[in-house]
Formats: sequence, structure tokens, C-alpha cells
Amino acid sequence: MPALSGLRVIRSNIHGYGVVATRAFQRGEMIAEVDGVTLRLEEVVDDEYCLWVTDELYFDMVDQTRWINHSCAPNGEVHTDVDDAGVVSARIVAARDIAAGEEITYDYEFAVEHAIPCHCGAGSCRGLIIDPTALAS
Repeated sequence: MPALSGLRVIRSNIHGYGVVATRAFQRGEMIAEVDGVTLRLEEVVDDEYCLWVTDELYFDMVDQTRWINHSCAPNGEVHTDVDDAGVVSARIVAARDIAAGEEITYDYEFAVEHAIPCHCGAGSCRGLIIDPTALAS
């Protein structure tokens, strides 16, 4: 798979591997169109690199974007769409200006039953990789 322009996979201080910007991105700019495979719930074998789209649809990321780490104070967002045939598409969009050399992150927002300890290092770290609305209830 060819490398995505503007991104590089690195060893991360957050967790395992990560993805850094090799150029600056402006807020609202698309960082990457994600290459992946649409899966129905019953087809999911390993969801470690899958995006949850709906209760029945997942998107298995198969390019460098799969290495983007979670942060409680992310600089990126995942935008997904589902077409009339049930095929998912996804893209990573800059939530704020991102400097070259900065690690790209987004908030995984895990459901309570899937929450795990968080080590993102953000000043606003929730301590868990969890949907922030679940903590409010």
C-alpha cells in the first residue's frame, strides 16, 4: 500500500505506533481519505482497527490511518458516510491547525463496555478511552 501524502508512521509516545504530519494541516482540511473495508457486525473478527459506524456497520481501516492514536484532546476527527448500498467511507479531518511533526490523534469515544485505560498524556485526559458523554451520566 502506498504511503499517504503528508503522513508518516512512527513509534509513538502515546501507544505503540502512531502517525505524524509531515506537513502542516489547516483546521477543517482533510488529512486522509481512509482506505478500508465495510464489515457487518457478524463479520468482525478483530475490531482493534475498526471504526464503529452504527450498531451493525464497522469500517476496518487498512492503510496508515489505522495507526492513528486516541487522545482526549485530539487534533483530528473521523467523518464517516454510508451510501445507499451500505458501503462505508471515512476520512480524517483536522479539528484544529496541525504543525508538521505533530502526532495525529482522534477521540476513539469507546462505549462504556469497551473502555480501557488511557495514556494519551493530554491535560484533559479522562483516564479512560471512553465516550465523554458516558462520564456525564
